[in-house]
Amino acid sequence: MITVNRRWSAIAIAVLAFGVAAPARADDTLLLPDLRQAPVGCPGGFGGEPSTCTAWDVCVVQDANAPGGRCTTAGSMKAVRLRFTSSEDNIGEGPLLLFGSRDNTTQKTMQVRQAFQALPSGEIPKSYEAAQRQTATSTYYEPAKSHEHWHLMGFERFELRAPGGGVVATDRKNGFCLGDRYTTPDASGLAHTVHDDDSPQGSLGRFLAKNMCNMRTPDALTVTEGISVGRGDDYRHTVDFQWLDITTVASGTYDVVNTVNSDRTLLESNYDNNSSSIAISVQWPAGAQSAPKVITAPPVVKLLRSCPGRAQCA
Repeated sequence: MITVNRRWSAIAIAVLAFGVAAPARADDTLLLPDLRQAPVGCPGGFGGEPSTCTAWDVCVVQDANAPGGRCTTAGSMKAVRLRFTSSEDNIGEGPLLLFGSRDNTTQKTMQVRQAFQALPSGEIPKSYEAAQRQTATSTYYEPAKSHEHWHLMGFERFELRAPGGGVVATDRKNGFCLGDRYTTPDASGLAHTVHDDDSPQGSLGRFLAKNMCNMRTPDALTVTEGISVGRGDDYRHTVDFQWLDITTVASGTYDVVNTVNSDRTLLESNYDNNSSSIAISVQWPAGAQSAPKVITAPPVVKLLRSCPGRAQCA
């Protein structure tokens, strides 16, 4: 009688369906990442009660086209933005490891392949050519002064949704530089948490801890991005485009939903924890139901509750 591990059999089927090379040996196991969307508005690696997090705010700017902009409390108010920190953890069996490549500098973007770590050999692919799976995403060089490095496209999406699920506002975020920026709060309990040792995982972790995605190298032909097990990548609420525009949003209750790998371009062992949300109330001054034509004061936004691991909260 043959015993089959159903979980890994299902993953193997999915891997083959996506065009990933099969393991070298029949008893090898693919070690895949599990990307978990951390609580919205909390700093990376936060392990406390998420409803107490304060890594979010309301920012009124004078230039509606500015990606960031200085928040103002008086004078011309052209746009109102709900800003929040977003973080993504890897709690899987293997690292998220992505390689970008292009043939020459006339190509504006790089194609991206995802690599997997196989057991028992423990070897980790070290190049685009060695990576097993072509993805549908790409990287591009962001020249803005606050970035100046290569961004992975579409890694995470932000939405403001009505309680019924209708989308009220969407993000303008266009890319991310991934690395090991913090330790997850449950890292010590994960079976495959990366350690600073001489193993392939340890060497990769040391690289990702300092990874800046070929900063100030627009002529690069390759780039490596990723997140080790037990580590995460975060973007603080003060970073460009870490916001949703609520300038014309009516007073009411809404969900702010952050979703990592929303189109499942990247292969994971689990997709059930890819979204987290917070419920907020928006109230314009003087009890107004909608935003005034001329904004002289921002709406009051209150955090009602936090719902990690859920796409609906309000």
